[in-house]
Amino acid sequence: MNQQLIEQIVGEVLGQLAKGQQELPADTIPIAVSARHLHLSPQHVEILFGKGYELTKRSELSQPGQFAANETVVIAGPKGSISNVRVLGPTRSQTQVEISWTDAMKIGARPPIRESGDIKDSAPITIIGPQGSLFLQEGLIIAQSHIHMSPQDANRMGVQDGEVVTVEVDGIRPIAYRNVKIRVSERYRLEMHIDTDEANAGFITQGAMGRLVKSGQPPVTATVERSVPTPTKTVYEFGKKLLTNDEVKAIEESEILLEKGTIVTALARDTARELGKSISFRK
Repeated sequence: MNQQLIEQIVGEVLGQLAKGQQELPADTIPIAVSARHLHLSPQHVEILFGKGYELTKRSELSQPGQFAANETVVIAGPKGSISNVRVLGPTRSQTQVEISWTDAMKIGARPPIRESGDIKDSAPITIIGPQGSLFLQEGLIIAQSHIHMSPQDANRMGVQDGEVVTVEVDGIRPIAYRNVKIRVSERYRLEMHIDTDEANAGFITQGAMGRLVKSGQPPVTATVERSVPTPTKTVYEFGKKLLTNDEVKAIEESEILLEKGTIVTALARDTARELGKSISFRK
């Protein structure tokens, strides 16, 4: 690869990073998919992993101060078990296991849908670690979808802690998540959390964006102003070795056909999606 191509790619990467740092539109919510996991009290960490044991950090999570631990456990119900369930840190005052409804059916449990931390009279669960096991009479829940945000985000969006909203997501399977709880704290970073069942229902992947709709506000999908006519599909045959963001913008056709081996920068792909253009390679 020659120096000019390298410089173009570096420029695209820097542009992508700068783009990610821009402030989001007022009603836009980043979405994160939360897989099955659990939070442990210090006492239960010792029961499962040994006396004096402390959780070790595997990776940082999006919410400040939270992390995925290296430690995993087995959870078991009346009809089965699930292994390699990730522990999240730091420790909490109460142990709580969060799974999806699909997980619940696999192990034969019937957990309620609850806000995180509300485990009173929730479902029982057995947790098995490398050094011991424990049975909890309550502690298993399906987490209610919720949005973490700072007071500044809440003020900007005109919502408050505890408010329930709807979040719409466009895509190949448009979906609206209702009864989404707003959670406001100085410790929070703007992000909506849904479980894997909710994500699969809307073909949602990490990094998706939703649109917040407050109670009483008409859904955007019902308005005429946002509807866009489907463009006539035309093909542009691109012959260069590198497709950049600027070239995607300059091409008027809705489909860009590339030769095999052509390099496409990340920002070029993002721009193509935003402009409704498809990128394909010649067979």
